[in-house]
Amino acid sequence: MWAVAGVVALAILVALEIWARRYGQPGPITDQLNGLVFAPKPGPLYGGLALTMVVLTWRQRFIAAGAAIGIDAVFVLVRWAAGARTADGHFFGNGALWVMLGCAVLAVTRRTGPERTLLLKGVGLGLLLVAGRKTGDAWLLITAKARPAVLDQYVATADHALGNPSWLVGRIVNATDPVGPTVLHLVYAQLAVAAVVVALYQLRDVAAVRRFPRHHLVRTFLVIGLLGPAVYMIFPVVGPVFAYGPGASGTGGVQWAAADLWPDTLPAINTPHPMRYDGITPRNCMPSLHTAWATAIFVHTRRAPRILRLAGTFWLMATLSATLGFGYHYGADLVAGVVFALTIEAALRSFDRGWDRPGIRLVGYGTAVFAVLLVSYRWLPMEMAVHPWIFGPLLILAMTSVIYGYVRTTELWEPTAAPARQPEPQLEPV
Repeated sequence: MWAVAGVVALAILVALEIWARRYGQPGPITDQLNGLVFAPKPGPLYGGLALTMVVLTWRQRFIAAGAAIGIDAVFVLVRWAAGARTADGHFFGNGALWVMLGCAVLAVTRRTGPERTLLLKGVGLGLLLVAGRKTGDAWLLITAKARPAVLDQYVATADHALGNPSWLVGRIVNATDPVGPTVLHLVYAQLAVAAVVVALYQLRDVAAVRRFPRHHLVRTFLVIGLLGPAVYMIFPVVGPVFAYGPGASGTGGVQWAAADLWPDTLPAINTPHPMRYDGITPRNCMPSLHTAWATAIFVHTRRAPRILRLAGTFWLMATLSATLGFGYHYGADLVAGVVFALTIEAALRSFDRGWDRPGIRLVGYGTAVFAVLLVSYRWLPMEMAVHPWIFGPLLILAMTSVIYGYVRTTELWEPTAAPARQPEPQLEPV
């Protein structure tokens, strides 16, 4: 299974590399190789190294971390001596990538049997996290280039059924400036950090038991990131701050926007139509993958210690507030994101434990609800806007039904403790 997953991941990376180069941009493979020499973004690389180190002993972890920091120090000194400057302000991160590749070489040359397999799995997990980030960047570029027209007017019209929550939360966030926006920006930007923390907790015993758990958060994150951009290509949407506002930069999107309304004035209910947008802004709204990832974090922290459960709940609520309050998503995107995440989570858990009737039924139902949501946003937006008291509750009911189905089905999968057998009473001889 690991070999098949590796081949599929490599094929996807190669395809995205070719596609990105068609638009004159480096693809994920080129970005990954550049990270060996040029200053990369340090967060994903050190997050990947942390996941790789779950298969190492504590002594090996200290050695790996020290080697990564030492290599980075050398790179920083060389760049400083050469007067090299990075446009994005990143100066380190190479060391983590070099250490992960060194662990792979060590596994092939100095390990055998299960030890080699375990170390290669750890390296693969870390590199997959890094490659997932690079792949996501390439996908976002491709959506902007390949889908010149966006469907924001359809989603904004359908969003009247939910009361246009992005406009409401946007005004609330603006009213709490600077505290509210600062906290929400931190949560929104550090979603991957929260995922790594939860994943490290789930994988904390790998070095001791010498095997990975059957299911963990990293797999869900990667599958969400792999399948989500495919939906972007089917349903391209840029978000209310771009389609109905000045854009995230504050000025650049006005000439492309349908109107400069967000978040002060609700869009009028008019017959929607596709609208052209620039070739830079990603079409990454439908579904909201930030919502999907935050939902996955919430689900995977339900059996964790209290502090992680509280953190998972806070991260989900803050992420929902940020996606709406910054105008990055419509309410309809969030509904679709929750259904998308729970359907993928159910499919992965069913795959691990063996497909049974409840699992097949839940995955099929979640897929059907997700498809119906997309069809409704595209073909019934006017009806949804004109009859919000009918379609609004229906949207919430559809999402809630998937949540209920997931909770009910996963409870059936949990092992139940059989009651202890009571000893039979002994009869006294007459």
